[in-house]
Amino acid sequence: MTRIAAVGAGRMGRGIGQVFAYAGFEVALIDVKPRGRDAAAATLADAVEEIGRNLSFLESAGVLTPAQSETILARVGTHDAEAADAALAGADVVFEGVPEVMAAKRAALRQISAAVRPDTIVASTTSTMQVDELAAFVARPERFLNAHWLNPAYLIPLVEVSAGAATAEATVEAMTALLARAGKQPVRCAARPGFIVPRIQALAMNEAARMVEEGVAPPEEIDRAIRVGFGVRYAVMGLIEFIDWGGGDILYYASRYLKGALDAERYAAPEVVETNMAEGRIGLRTGQGFYDFADRDIDAYQRETLRKFVDLLRHLDMLPAPAGSGAAEDERP
Repeated sequence: MTRIAAVGAGRMGRGIGQVFAYAGFEVALIDVKPRGRDAAAATLADAVEEIGRNLSFLESAGVLTPAQSETILARVGTHDAEAADAALAGADVVFEGVPEVMAAKRAALRQISAAVRPDTIVASTTSTMQVDELAAFVARPERFLNAHWLNPAYLIPLVEVSAGAATAEATVEAMTALLARAGKQPVRCAARPGFIVPRIQALAMNEAARMVEEGVAPPEEIDRAIRVGFGVRYAVMGLIEFIDWGGGDILYYASRYLKGALDAERYAAPEVVETNMAEGRIGLRTGQGFYDFADRDIDAYQRETLRKFVDLLRHLDMLPAPAGSGAAEDERP
């Protein structure tokens, strides 16, 4: 699979086009929205200019040379609505990225489905709609799935991949392999509202806003706490991993306390936390939690994880230097 089509010349289509061009693929960036020829040309020109600005930024960050940027940009071809079907016919994989409006999704997916080859993989990039809803608009649902990117798509590594009820396993495997080739880190998840990151993110953002509303702390203090605490911690460890690291019992008791102290049912622990607690599966200390630690070298695992924290804090200039340079200066009363 070497020829990629990104349908929709907005932010997502531009980001996806840049990702694959950067990785060496030929990309067709397609504007399927009906509009006058001049308007279509202006939209596509703006898309190319934005990709160019992104590449220039990467040059300034020392990631690319100007020659490399020029080569990457040359891999992106643009096509208006009149040329869309011809461009789609040559695509191995198509990413649909039109606005999150059902009518727009329906029209785009039907057009794509009618124009592509039978072996072409089609992926929606929707952040809100379910893959099985959209599968009704394609001719070959076994070749259709959802690939949810996070903005800015050219920088964020994650792509959440969701299969529909009719999606063939070979389609999922081909998509995850393609994304990996393009330098992304695909994560498979069930076709449920919110996927993984948006679902967790919505809870966290709403809670942060609620704390501002309640006067817990001003916005800048909450954001500082997130950057130097929450963000650093979960850049190294996953949420589920951290439950096992600290102990599921801590989450169990903290959830009970917060639920009562704040009179908020949203803090109630899910049944799986209650069950793990009752059965003694609380993480590292018992050798079982959400993860199985029975055959792991716990000491080596802890040291490796803490080393990652040190490396990250050093990179972010958050690791304080020791006071003084001599033993006498470091002595404390």
